[in-house]
Amino acid sequence: MGVSVTTGSNNQVFGKRREQHIIILASGDRIRHMTIRPWMVALTVCFLGTMAIGYLGATTYLVLRDNLIGATMARQARMQHEYEDRIAALRAQVDRVTSRQLLDQQVVEEKVEKLLEQQMALTSRHGRIDALLQTGNASDALPTDGPLPAEKPVVDSKDRASLSTGTQAFAALLGETALQPKSAVPHRPALALGYVPMTGENVADRADRLFSHMTLSLKEIEAEQLQRIDELASGASQTADEIAAILRRQGVPIDEQAALPTIDAVGGPYLAPQSDRDFNASLNALDVALTRLETVRDTAKRLPFANPAPGREITSRFGNRPDPFFGGLAMHAGIDFRAPTGTEIRSTGVGKVVTASFSGGYGNMVEIDHGLGLTTRYGHMSRILVSEGDTVETGQILGLSGSTGRSTGPHLHYEVRRNGDAVDPMRFLNAGMKLTPLIN
Repeated sequence: MGVSVTTGSNNQVFGKRREQHIIILASGDRIRHMTIRPWMVALTVCFLGTMAIGYLGATTYLVLRDNLIGATMARQARMQHEYEDRIAALRAQVDRVTSRQLLDQQVVEEKVEKLLEQQMALTSRHGRIDALLQTGNASDALPTDGPLPAEKPVVDSKDRASLSTGTQAFAALLGETALQPKSAVPHRPALALGYVPMTGENVADRADRLFSHMTLSLKEIEAEQLQRIDELASGASQTADEIAAILRRQGVPIDEQAALPTIDAVGGPYLAPQSDRDFNASLNALDVALTRLETVRDTAKRLPFANPAPGREITSRFGNRPDPFFGGLAMHAGIDFRAPTGTEIRSTGVGKVVTASFSGGYGNMVEIDHGLGLTTRYGHMSRILVSEGDTVETGQILGLSGSTGRSTGPHLHYEVRRNGDAVDPMRFLNAGMKLTPLIN
């Protein structure tokens, strides 16, 4: 049995002392008492409060556990859907980038194929031009003062379409610095394909810019080729006209139509001209001009336009003169060159020897048929070095000068005859001086 007893205390000097609570426990003859301290009360209250809070928390958890679990699962499911949506978006972006790269690659391959076709066409054209010029000897046919093709201006190396820079140019499409030596380009690690949006210009833009430069450069080369062909054709035609005019003034017939391509036995439906045929048309025009030039050059080369006694003085010209033996006027059918006995006499053109013997007043005489009705005679020789039937070239030695036949002293009597009639040889000598820079 416990009894709570409250004891009082007398008043102290400093005031009234607070009363303490004592719990007395009696069990038979044994009696126990315990004084209740303030801290014991506080500890008991804290313990009871903790127990109450724990009980309430456990009760609340048991009541709200299903809701918390459902909310957590819903949140995890929502996060999973968000991650799946993001992964799907990234995959779609990767697919778009891959498709764009494949499309760009296809476009680049098509443009490269077109550039290679243009390059092969230009190379073929260059080969045809070289073959044509070598066949026609265009470098020797054109006069030195004629029109020459203009030099191509030097452009920036980025605009050139050359084979040496083609590899570097295509390397630029892969992200490396274009048109630089490999040693000068710092090594950069390759970037993996990602989903980060591309910034700046992409491969297609760089390819378009590069192919634009290369196409323009190829167009410039093509235009330069056409310009060169036109200028060569113009120069060849101008030279051929000058040679033909000189030959016509000497009465030499020029069959230029034989050198032109025939236009019979041809036909077909009419079609509008195409721009890609300009080169073939220009090349055909050049071929016709060079063929015509070769025709008139060959004609001029085989005709008697050279000097039979180079460096020798002319002592008597063509026409009426006092006869050296009778004193009266007489027709002089050629011109005389002062030539000491033994001087070499040369052929003035290509031809065939028709006479190589003593011939009356001519003395020892050589006559050459040059074709087109033209013949030349070389008289008063001391010695003949060719025979009838021989074919001689321009400048070939025919014999040695002398004073045989009707002659007053060592000299060369030189005649030019057209269809058997004597013509002034000076006309041919003067024409030869004009033709020399045109045919050599």
